[in-house]
Amino acid sequence: MANNETQSILVVGGGMSGMTAAIEAAEAGYDVYIVEKNPYLGGRVAQLHHYFPKLCPPYCGLEINFRRIKNNSKIRFFTLAEVDKVSGEEGNFDVTIKLNPRFVNENCTACGKCAEATTMEIDNPFNYGMNKMKAAYLPHELAFPMRYVIDPALAKSDEARKVKEACSYDAVDLDMGVRTVDLKVGSIVWASGWKPYDANKLETYGFGVFPDVITNVMMERLASYSGPTGGAILRPSNGEAPQTVAFVQCAGSRDENHLPFCSGICCLASMKQATYVREQYPDAKIYIFFIDIRATDRLEAFYRKVKEDENIEFFKGKVAKITQNESGQGLVLRVENTATEELNEIPADLVVLATGMEPNTADAPLPIEVPYDDYGFVASQNAGPGVYAAGCSRTPISVSEAVQDGTAAALKAIQSIARR
Repeated sequence: MANNETQSILVVGGGMSGMTAAIEAAEAGYDVYIVEKNPYLGGRVAQLHHYFPKLCPPYCGLEINFRRIKNNSKIRFFTLAEVDKVSGEEGNFDVTIKLNPRFVNENCTACGKCAEATTMEIDNPFNYGMNKMKAAYLPHELAFPMRYVIDPALAKSDEARKVKEACSYDAVDLDMGVRTVDLKVGSIVWASGWKPYDANKLETYGFGVFPDVITNVMMERLASYSGPTGGAILRPSNGEAPQTVAFVQCAGSRDENHLPFCSGICCLASMKQATYVREQYPDAKIYIFFIDIRATDRLEAFYRKVKEDENIEFFKGKVAKITQNESGQGLVLRVENTATEELNEIPADLVVLATGMEPNTADAPLPIEVPYDDYGFVASQNAGPGVYAAGCSRTPISVSEAVQDGTAAALKAIQSIARR
């Protein structure tokens, strides 16, 4: 008979699919460990402004999941953590977890005194580097756990002592270092998620050269009230409202030189973001440049609704190049209309690149042998005996699909240890 340790489940990744898998398994009575590389749970969903299918803020669903985790004693989670080693076999895995220092312990009340005590600033990763923040920071306003983080550069600086002295709760621990935790588990759910394709590789689009060329994930943060502009969609170059916004579909996707596959969600994401612009700027002109539109199932109705908006033009053609106009104050998109074979130069104030979803497993494969497809995704949900892939580790999917996938992976993980 298996002991409690080998009846436990490891979930790698604290995004939507990982949290779902962990919660479902724990609520079925199994001990679960979550390992998350960020200092908070929630993954990329936490960085969205709205998400399908309800087009509501992600905190609605995340807050419920956070509460379920907090109230369930069978779930233990590690943040700023990564899986270093996995050995053993189904029903008896030995796992080593590497914990990176937060320099803030469980005494933290999120009072913010540590941030007030420092002048050091760093790029804000939650806002994709679009603004600065203090080097002692809360990752975002509803972060779970609700605990500050001190950047390693600050922990080693001359200001570190002042930051520590500002804390009345002895929560700042500048002596924290990298440490490891060894676990024994019966099965593993791998849900390490995805990252946006690197738009810097799209040289003809001018990302990183022209400030008003941004990516779709950056657009989500611009539209969010907790984003760098307080929710106002403004041109990064001058802080002005854009009069013309262009969405470039398949930016690096379906391209043998970049991402050869379709991520499936980018068309709908751009249409959703077009509604953000229309809500703020009723007179703005919007272009959506596309190869073909992919809106499946019930979301076809959303596509039809957006398409009926007279200020949104769906332009069939792949953008070849983005340059600045002669004044240097705006952008020009060079594109062929594939329906008429005419070459066009379309002016825009703001360009949003719909970059695809690249699996984190492409750069950080599992520390145990599993099959991968040609694109770096784990090739099957049943990755190996006792190891199950979930969410965007397996395939590019939407938030609602990630929830379903996490539930399926939890069932597989339970079956793996229950039958032993």
